[in-house]
Amino acid sequence: MADILVDSNILLDVLTNDPHWFERSAATLARLGADHELVINPIVYAEVSVGFDRIEDLDAALPDEFFRREALPWEAAFLAGKCFVKYRRAGGARRAPLPDFYIGAHAAVRGMPLLTRDAGRYRTYFPKLELVVP
Repeated sequence: MADILVDSNILLDVLTNDPHWFERSAATLARLGADHELVINPIVYAEVSVGFDRIEDLDAALPDEFFRREALPWEAAFLAGKCFVKYRRAGGARRAPLPDFYIGAHAAVRGMPLLTRDAGRYRTYFPKLELVVP
């Protein structure tokens, strides 16, 4: 059973019942969850937490039996920093926060596909990263 890192935008689509993305993101999560171990990291957890008042409610929305929590590897922190510097030097705006680079670097360092709907930036800065897009 292969691991797949899940980006926060997919989780937010489902948790907020996004009118445009809910169906595709929910169906992709369900399909992948049947055959793969879905992984989240502290960055994803933090981004999703913004919509919750209590940690218990967030933990209920991201149950351990469906999402494995994994720490960020130190190598991912280094790679994220290098990719972010490259992005900024290429004229990238501050609207692309460093956490997005952490998520991509985590998947890249661990050799996991990344489930996301933000494929453009990941393809540019992590060209060997396998992406799953709903």
